Amino acid sequence: MKVVILGGAGMVGRKLAERLARDGELGGKAISALTLYDVVPATAPAGARFPVEVMTGDLPAAGECERIVAGRPDVVFHLAAIVSGEAEQDFDKGYRINLEGTQRLLAAIRAAGIHPRVVFTSSIAVFGAPFPEAIPDEYFTTPLTSYGTQKAIGELLLADYTRKGFLDGVGIRLPTICVRPGKPNKAASGFFSNIIREPLAGHEAVLPVSDDVMHWHASPRAAVGFLLRAATIEGDALGPRRNLTMPGLAVTVGEQVAALRAVAGDAVVARIRREPDAFIQGIVAGWPRRFDARRSLALGFEPDASFEAIIRAHVEDELGGKIAA
Repeated sequence: MKVVILGGAGMVGRKLAERLARDGELGGKAISALTLYDVVPATAPAGARFPVEVMTGDLPAAGECERIVAGRPDVVFHLAAIVSGEAEQDFDKGYRINLEGTQRLLAAIRAAGIHPRVVFTSSIAVFGAPFPEAIPDEYFTTPLTSYGTQKAIGELLLADYTRKGFLDGVGIRLPTICVRPGKPNKAASGFFSNIIREPLAGHEAVLPVSDDVMHWHASPRAAVGFLLRAATIEGDALGPRRNLTMPGLAVTVGEQVAALRAVAGDAVVARIRREPDAFIQGIVAGWPRRFDARRSLALGFEPDASFEAIIRAHVEDELGGKIAA
């Protein structure tokens, strides 16, 4: 089985590649080759028992997607994207990467005459207010951001290309990934991770919204599990509705802080500095808060147990089990 990860240098792409290298198989089939594609070079996972090719390029550029699928992959994980805050601030760049890149990828797959499983990472940003208390699987998509619009169009394209038999697509609407390791990025949702990651590492973090802001979260561990399940689930189990909202945890910022206090203590929580930001507040106000994700749960997608569990997983995976004093 040949596997391609677009966005292979990103956090989720890196963790997915490491998991595939460790497992050596996907859905009971041995992996024969892995390609990691991104705008910057990805790091090949250690210990892989199969060849790993690292490719760089500009996804929407002419010929790039054709180059990516020339090896006739069996599974394509499409994680490549410009994140929410950047897509909102740079309209043209967001549409070029998030929409044009996806269009060109699907068209290249069709032209190559292959029929891979394509796992497309969408977002809960495809939904827009006003919301019910818990958004059901059948709720309509009316995004209120450019990023959400780009992802919603990607979902429609994925479903239509699947309906026409050009590929076998599964779209997964990821919760906000938290705690995201590494440095802060331009995602409007970045503060959800920042207020946990930075204090645990001994640094100050800025909180731009109020404690009563509620959001839908999943850990990097859970996100990798979602991707693996999406790559291996039988298409017949999905039917024509190929885009799924992933299960997550609905917690307020205040509950995040309380979980951090339970895991790491008051001294760590004291590193959070409240500094309201009207731009971030405006974006977050249009985001959904809670989902009724019974369809993905019934299909075997597994959420995190609690927000404390999310924090402890970050401490184990990224900090070697140690919290900065």
